[in-house]
Amino acid sequence: MSGAVPTPPVAAEPTSIWHPRLVWVTLGAVALIFLAATQSLAMTTVMPIISDDLSGDSLYALAFAGTLATGVIGMVVTGAWSDRSGPKPALYASIALFLIGLIVAGVAPNMQTLVVGRLLQGLGTGGQTVALYVVVARIYPPAIHGRVFAAFAAAWVVPSLVGPLLAGAVTEHLHWRWVFFGVAILTVLAFTAVALRLHALDLRTLQPTRIGFLRRLGLALLVAASVLLLGMSGGFGVASPFVAIAAAVAIGFAARPLLPPRTLRAGRGLPSVILLRGLIAGALFGAEIYVPYLMIDRYGFSPTWAGLGLTTAALAWAISADIQGRFGDRIGNRRIVLIGSALLTVATVTAAVCAVTFAHPAILIAGWTLSGAGVGLVYSRLTVLTLAYSSPGNQGFNSSALSISDSTGAAVTIAVMGLVFTGLSGTGWEFPAVFALAAGIAVFALVPGLRLDARDTTGEDSLPVGSPVR
Repeated sequence: MSGAVPTPPVAAEPTSIWHPRLVWVTLGAVALIFLAATQSLAMTTVMPIISDDLSGDSLYALAFAGTLATGVIGMVVTGAWSDRSGPKPALYASIALFLIGLIVAGVAPNMQTLVVGRLLQGLGTGGQTVALYVVVARIYPPAIHGRVFAAFAAAWVVPSLVGPLLAGAVTEHLHWRWVFFGVAILTVLAFTAVALRLHALDLRTLQPTRIGFLRRLGLALLVAASVLLLGMSGGFGVASPFVAIAAAVAIGFAARPLLPPRTLRAGRGLPSVILLRGLIAGALFGAEIYVPYLMIDRYGFSPTWAGLGLTTAALAWAISADIQGRFGDRIGNRRIVLIGSALLTVATVTAAVCAVTFAHPAILIAGWTLSGAGVGLVYSRLTVLTLAYSSPGNQGFNSSALSISDSTGAAVTIAVMGLVFTGLSGTGWEFPAVFALAAGIAVFALVPGLRLDARDTTGEDSLPVGSPVR
């Protein structure tokens, strides 16, 4: 036995996202998601007031769709950057852009300047999302990925409980500009904490890839420009339908190479995962921006109470995401999609019925709560599946594709709904029409939703045993 060299013990993989090796990264990432959620929920609540104050009704939908469109650019740049150099530099740059956008929007003297600020915010939030997904892929064991994304969803709980209400109160008693300035101040504090905690970690991969960055960037710019053109196509008079069609075709052409092959054809496995994310995002966020609008315009709610009406949906989202994180493998992908799509469809149909019948607002709020419950199940599950289909060399690309589908689906739907809403304005059918469109998309989402598993021609799974795809 003499001369034997003792074998050092192998460190066990963390089984909790709060493990000492992970706790500070978890807290920092959750803080950034928290602030992004606060900003998102705040804008949904107070944008009707901002639009009225700046006489920007014609740019109302663009203030949302434009942010999502430029987010695609941030996602492409961050995905490629993360695959080449690790996610830290890309994350820091994204946070800086988000801060600049908040400041520009906060000082905006008109709606056009506010939209510019929102475009900058989109660059930052899009990049931040992808960078955080890659951070998760690089340092968290696959077995707890579901719990990480459940924690990200839970980061919406506090903003959902107090964010809309606080944003409405700030708008009423101070000014809507402080909604931007307040988030900017908190973002500086969160960024400082995250930078200190990630500084010592080397998140670069040993398998860097080069996948036509300049070409992808050009395509991302084309997607963003086409979404903006689609949102503004209503102002082209008799040529408006032709401009809208041309913009939609350009979006499809440019987005296709940014996504995995066969995505637009709902190919089995990762392509359907990516496509489903875009459809679900379009149905939810396209309808959601009109829920507080309906409460204020038709029910006479104040901004504070209109914001509170979104709270229950966001809370239901967080609860469902936690359920998925704990029991997603047991529930199974097919059941998750069926339940999520059904709940989202019921929510949007309920909103359409309330817009027609002027039913009690409690029905509208209760119905919209179902949207959060359904999407909370599906959303974080799709992120888990995307990472399961990824290798270290393409985690950035696949995470970018997931976020691109998310933002492009929502941006296109919001832009189209804006055209429909403006076209029907004054008829009484503008609100029912946008909610009915969202319901149709939620139903169509079942097409890729039932094709999330990846099997080869022999019927064998293409992923290892234990994968959440199985």
